[in-house]
Formats: sequence, C-alpha cells, structure tokens
Amino acid sequence: MEERKWPGPKGMIPEPDRNAADAKMHNRRYLDELLVEMRVIDAFVPDLTLKLFNETFASPIMMPAFSHLNKVGITGRTPMQEYAAAAKDLNLVNWVGMESDDEYASIASEGARTVRIIKPFMDHDEILKQIAFAKEHNAIAVGVDIDHVFGKNGKYDVVDGIPLGPVTLDDLTSYVKAAGSTPFVAKGVLSVQDARKCEQAGCAGIFVSHHHGRLPFGIPPVMALQEIRRAMPQTAMKIFVDCSIETGYDAFKALALGADAVSVGRGILPGLLKEGKEGVLKKVNRMNEELSEMMGYTGIRDLSQMDSSVIVHHGRHL
Repeated sequence: MEERKWPGPKGMIPEPDRNAADAKMHNRRYLDELLVEMRVIDAFVPDLTLKLFNETFASPIMMPAFSHLNKVGITGRTPMQEYAAAAKDLNLVNWVGMESDDEYASIASEGARTVRIIKPFMDHDEILKQIAFAKEHNAIAVGVDIDHVFGKNGKYDVVDGIPLGPVTLDDLTSYVKAAGSTPFVAKGVLSVQDARKCEQAGCAGIFVSHHHGRLPFGIPPVMALQEIRRAMPQTAMKIFVDCSIETGYDAFKALALGADAVSVGRGILPGLLKEGKEGVLKKVNRMNEELSEMMGYTGIRDLSQMDSSVIVHHGRHL
C-alpha cells in the first residue's frame, strides 16, 4: 500500500504513527537501540547473586507486581499463587499488586519473599492498614503505586469501585514512617524530580516505571534510570526498573545502566497463563541464562561490577 504523506514544515512527510502515544512502543524501540560492546579477555562465568534489604537472592530478575490474575477465569487455577510459588523455587523477590488482605496473605503463604504494592487510595487509613498487614505477614518490603493516580478522563482513578487520590511528599513521608523497619518502595518514578522527593521522604527504594504505559508518550524507564543515576550517584535508595523487560538481554541492559534489580511482567505472562508455575520457571531460567551470557561476554563477574560503558547508543558509549 502506498505510504500516505501529509504537509510539513519542509514539504510532505509520512503520516504520523497513530500508536505514538503508546509508551510501550517507545520502551521496546529504545531497548533495541542499546547495543553492547564485547570484553571477553579474562572473562569468567558470572555470579548472578543479588543482595537486597539484607537478604540474598539467586538473581536480580524479580517477579512483577501483578494483581487480579486470579479473576481471569482459568478454572481451578490461581495464577497469583502460581508465580509466587515459582519465585519461591527460584529464590527470587516476588511482588504483588492490588489484592485484598486475605488474597495477599494466601499469596505470601507460598513462601516467596514478597513486596506488597498498595494503590494510592483516597482513604489513607486503608493504605496504612495494608502496610500494617504486610508487615504482620513478614513482607520484605512494602510500597505504593505513586504512578496510578489519574484515569484516562484526567480525574482521580477508581479501581474496583475504590477511589484513588494524590500522593504528596507529606503522604509519602508518613507511609515510610508507618513502614518502620520494613523498607518502603515508591513504585512509578519516572523523573529525577520525583526520585529526589522519594529520597527526601526516606524511601528505601524506588521503582522506575510508568506502569507499562499509563503515561502517554512516557519516556522509557531505562532512559529515566540513567538520568536518575547521573543526578543521584550517592543515593542509598535501591533502584528497580520494569516495562518491556522481556529477555535476559533486556535485563542486562537495565542492570548495566544502573538498576539494582529488574522486574519482568509481560515476559512471563504467556507462560504463566498457559502452563502455570512451570511456564514461569522455564521463562525465568532462560532469562537467567541470557543474562549470564551477556555478563560473560562483557567481562562482568557479578552485579557489583555492572558497567554502563559497555552499552552503546547511536555510536556513543553510555
């Protein structure tokens, strides 16, 4: 079909991409533009061990903060518990999104070290209640989805009939205080400005993310990650990243550019829904192999040696 063109400042230009507002498209494009330099002399099989919040895990690849998957209608199955069981078997950090207290307790009972992420409810008492419940159930960390405030109508969103609301710096500080000795993570940071506010509030970690496309034209989280690391090189906060991390190769690029760990969501979803725990095990084991391959080819022996200079973007070392 002939390409359609439209008037532009310098003559006729191609028709605009009608999907350009979809931030997921920009994630994939940016990740694929990041190329890798080989440094193979004196390279050895790497160690993928992750040390996080005074605990040790087998890999920096983490389970995602899924929610509501038990409602997808797969008879006799509970995908939320299935991927938590996979996290337990793999010794990975598990994340859980919006679920009731009872459902969260059931997921946590699978035995994986779990982070509970809570929606920014308009009712702040509900947030504090869920923080307390997560602590009672030995969560490794707890946090709030700071990027799920607005809906497509530009108003505060409503999820499952529950109104959401804004998150102020004072709010964030109060949630950190309520978490106490349990690390608090702000999920949905996509700027240096918000990262600095999270640090000011006392967050133990931030999750660089746009919730897989909540923000139209949102910059790729891996791009924002670099800006945050450059602006805050001495921060004590752990920095996580997600969105379009589909392979161990994607994970390597994010880790090399400064992430402490990465979360894979859509990447495990097909296997999870089709095969349950076994599908997740297959996918993550393959991702770990790919990550190890990339670390080997770049001479990186463990996560502490991750080096952004092995990444090249448009001919420029990052």
